[in-house]
Amino acid sequence: MIRRRTALSVSAASALLVCAPLLTACGGTPRAGSAAVLDDGRITESQLQAQVKDVRDAQRGSPRADQLVAASGQLTQNTLIRMIQFKVIERAGQDNGIGVSRRAVQRARAAAEQQSGGAAALRAAYLEQGIAPDQIDGAVRMELTRTALLRKLGVAKVNAVFTRTSKDLAIKVNPRYGSWDDTKGTAVLAKEAWLRTSTASQQPA
Repeated sequence: MIRRRTALSVSAASALLVCAPLLTACGGTPRAGSAAVLDDGRITESQLQAQVKDVRDAQRGSPRADQLVAASGQLTQNTLIRMIQFKVIERAGQDNGIGVSRRAVQRARAAAEQQSGGAAALRAAYLEQGIAPDQIDGAVRMELTRTALLRKLGVAKVNAVFTRTSKDLAIKVNPRYGSWDDTKGTAVLAKEAWLRTSTASQQPA
């Protein structure tokens, strides 16, 4: 059972996975071997597929393997969305003087484990959202950064910061996954992905 008090684990996962509308059927073409290209680098196909494989391996090792696999038919696209959003959040944090230490991540994860009923329960909660055990620290770091930005700037300004940062990164997605739509995507992000926690994901499983 995933308790309501596991706010960090749920928001870290769900807030970064509900933004599938960001990928549409138009846009530029990144260079070969890239899942996405940003102004400061790229996400390669091999990096994307490695993360997807980690999730699939963890799902298959779960007692709920069939259910988890069946419920994650868009795992590759959702994983790419999350990887891009992590880049946007990280850059926005850097631009606004926000850094998250390894110790802060460890403390937050330990607190979430205690609230959720243990490390295994927390891993299961993240896996429900398509995040493998070895990806949890990264998700926690991004959630802490997102929360710190919200606390420092307020909702309205944070939305503007994410919009500007996304545009500044000049994101282009491999056509097989769609494209990153800054204008349309910003409206979805402001309403859903960046600042809202999915209510459904906080209900007991």
